[in-house]
Amino acid sequence: MSLKPAKQAANPGKRFDWFAAINTVFLISVGLLCILPLIHIIAVSFSSSTAAAAGYVKLWPVDFTLASYEFTAGRQGFWVSMGTSLQRLALGTPLNLLLTIMVAYPLSKDTGQLRLRPVYAWIFFLTMLFNGGLIPWYVTIKELGLLNSIWALVLPGAVPVFSIVLLLNFFRAVPRELEESAVIDGASQWTTLWRIYVPISKPAIATLALFSMVEHWNSWFDGLILMGDPSNYPLQSYIQTIVIQQNFMAVSREELLSLAQISDRTLRSSQIFLASLPILLAYPFLQKYFVKGIVLGSVKG
Repeated sequence: MSLKPAKQAANPGKRFDWFAAINTVFLISVGLLCILPLIHIIAVSFSSSTAAAAGYVKLWPVDFTLASYEFTAGRQGFWVSMGTSLQRLALGTPLNLLLTIMVAYPLSKDTGQLRLRPVYAWIFFLTMLFNGGLIPWYVTIKELGLLNSIWALVLPGAVPVFSIVLLLNFFRAVPRELEESAVIDGASQWTTLWRIYVPISKPAIATLALFSMVEHWNSWFDGLILMGDPSNYPLQSYIQTIVIQQNFMAVSREELLSLAQISDRTLRSSQIFLASLPILLAYPFLQKYFVKGIVLGSVKG
């Protein structure tokens, strides 16, 4: 009695994956929702004032012109404020990361390793829910003699509690075997932090670094409040005075002639794009850490 060969099952690898297709379409749609507004802003910034005011500009410049950028880049105040923002970024981001790491590491330990750890953690957490108010905040900075200095923009936000919460949870997920092996080899807590935890936590630290950079770069209100001299404004505060308040008191006759050739919309678009450009350039260098899990596979067997 001969047996007929069983019908071969279809190769599951050749089946159409509906989940992957729907997920791809969804992610592409979300990506377009994020990138299309920026493309529109860039197109408006390179268009003539007439085309922008009439609403003819969509995703491509109409009547291409550099008048808005020439007016923006031709003002000394723009570059001075740009330098202030870059200085704030260079001082504030490393300080934020340093204090975040040094606070999150002990708070990630168990109560047996750090007494009253829950108390310390709640003290930091409560600052996210309550604050002293704008006036006490301003008076404190004034009494410390920080007004109208770069440190007024850096020190008040030097300890970002939200970043501490994120990083201490990441530290708690690090396998305990790594720390135990370091202790057996005679490593101190300081060595364990900088030689074990920090290298392993590069994805989390890179994410927090981007958060800090965006926070410092986009902040404008503290510059208006804490900087009495407009020449010390960071970039976003400077743009706020030009674009929102439309304060053109200090423009020259030549700049007034340039303003006549541009519109408020094209000027605002050029300022927005130039203000966003540094963050857009920095993001690709940090993106690789977002998709990389260094902790995975760090403990074998």
